[in-house]
Amino acid sequence: MGTPQFPNLGQHCSLNDCHQIDFLPFTCDCCHRIYCLEHRSYNQHQCPKAEKRDVTVVICPLCARGVRLIPDEDAHITWETHVNTDCDPSNYDKVTKKRKCPVRGCKEVLAFSNTIKCRDCNLDHCLKHRFGPDHSCPGPKKPETGFTFTHLLSRNRKEDSKPNQSQATSAPTWAGFLNAASSFRASAEASITKLGSEISQKLQIAKDGMGQSSSSSSGTGGVELCPQCGARFSSVTTLIEHVEKVHERSSSQARVQVKVDVCPKCSRGFRDPVALVQHVEKDHGGTSKA
Repeated sequence: MGTPQFPNLGQHCSLNDCHQIDFLPFTCDCCHRIYCLEHRSYNQHQCPKAEKRDVTVVICPLCARGVRLIPDEDAHITWETHVNTDCDPSNYDKVTKKRKCPVRGCKEVLAFSNTIKCRDCNLDHCLKHRFGPDHSCPGPKKPETGFTFTHLLSRNRKEDSKPNQSQATSAPTWAGFLNAASSFRASAEASITKLGSEISQKLQIAKDGMGQSSSSSSGTGGVELCPQCGARFSSVTTLIEHVEKVHERSSSQARVQVKVDVCPKCSRGFRDPVALVQHVEKDHGGTSKA
């Protein structure tokens, strides 16, 4: 057995009718015996323990799934266990009714690897009919446009072409269009005028604050005074920011008018007249003349 260089090479087949020497023998994973190439399968050497490796599968008629039969168990019991636990009838349509290419006469089943969606009609097609001319693609949908002047003009022409209608029917349409255009123009002019008035008002307030600050800087040592609430600031910039944030409100919001009484001596503002009188008596010795 073997060769002079490899005397232990090869073994005899375990089958009694064969018993030939095979230099590359096979070992059965069930009975663990050695067989030749011809008798290596379970059926050829009639393996007594081949049932443990049996992979017989029965297709369930309810859910179209494969149910593996257990060698030591009755097939009816195995199928009944599957029906009571894992059977899902909704899976039957997914398995049996597969998607196909929508092109007439094409029977190609659409899978993950051979499906392409058309960008124009948003339908799935096979690789053979992936181009637009192959599946008679209608093309991209036209976007729905809103009301335009050309649409209005074409509508008026259609109305004028009808013999049973008079020319007076198109007059209200043109009148409505002109009224809409004039109202839009008037609203635009009003908004521009309003914006210009607000800008000029802010500039005027800034100029007045700068003038008052320059006149009072000689006596107060460079301290800017708010003309509305009497608050003092170190610079003109902070005074303007204070006026814009505190005393200015948008025209759409209601503003509360607060009356401020100014001390004639030191130009300090007071909302309460009683507080102004107490201030004059306490700080200025009871004299209200500047």
